[in-house]
Amino acid sequence: MTSLETLPAFLAYFAGSLILLGIFLWLHKVLLLGDEWRLIREGNTAAALSVAGAAGGFALPLASAIVHSAGFADMVIWAVISGIVQVGCFVGVRLVRRDVAAALARGDMAEATIIAAFALILGTLNAACLS
Repeated sequence: MTSLETLPAFLAYFAGSLILLGIFLWLHKVLLLGDEWRLIREGNTAAALSVAGAAGGFALPLASAIVHSAGFADMVIWAVISGIVQVGCFVGVRLVRRDVAAALARGDMAEATIIAAFALILGTLNAACLS
């Protein structure tokens, strides 16, 4: 078997993971009820940190799902489960901190840091549980 024989699988997993990450980031935007991408374009570091934490928090269990899955469909199933856990994190943040979107719009780095940290912490635990 040559290295290139696995290229189709690589491309499928990579494209699938990018699509799943895109869906996750869209859900993140909808749930936070703010336009973080506009804020980022305007130079808002707090919004950028929040999005980066969310993306990293989902990418960790997504990578674990890719490594530990029995196949592509299995990876998608576990990625969706991981996404639900991460979305639960954001819903929890919204319940505790109802003004999170306004805080990010103000550039509140403390708020952004705690949001990003919790996303990465839960993502790491989520990824470990998939192994």
